[in-house]
Amino acid sequence: MGDSRDPRPQDGRRVTRLVRESDAERLAELLVANREFLAPTAPDRPASYATAEGQRELVATRLAEYREGTRLPLVVLDEDGDVVGQITLNEIVRGPFQSANVGYWLSEHAGGRGLATAALREVVHVAFDELGLHRLQAGTLLDNVRSQRVLLRCGFTVMGDAPAYLHIAGRWADHRLFQLVSDR
Repeated sequence: MGDSRDPRPQDGRRVTRLVRESDAERLAELLVANREFLAPTAPDRPASYATAEGQRELVATRLAEYREGTRLPLVVLDEDGDVVGQITLNEIVRGPFQSANVGYWLSEHAGGRGLATAALREVVHVAFDELGLHRLQAGTLLDNVRSQRVLLRCGFTVMGDAPAYLHIAGRWADHRLFQLVSDR
């Protein structure tokens, strides 16, 4: 499928866009419908997180952080243009570091169709070519092979394992850390 950093799916359409406040209700619906699917890889959150109001507040905060240049909050779109998940550049750091962390999730029904890979390719393109970042990092639970495959397909390399890295699903969980360094 060409260069691993080519952001376009084979049909050339975009699979991400900036989150909008009007996405809050759809995001809440996805979080509720995918609660069991996402639970093993998600941090503990208050019940209000998966409500339309909770998502409206979160989207407003994320958009403010976007305007400040510290976050790039995007939604992932399926073949029909419907929101099926999120991908975010978190903790954008400037100065000599020029780095960010990448996080993403998709609804269960959207998996296995290349959407996560296409979304990550788009984010890599934006991070390196538009934002001028030098390095991206991502982490997965050790057994999250699907996300690891997405990262590897997009050119990320394994940095190593980090014990008790994040509090996930009620416990401190080990993670495999990945990075991608710009060649530009």
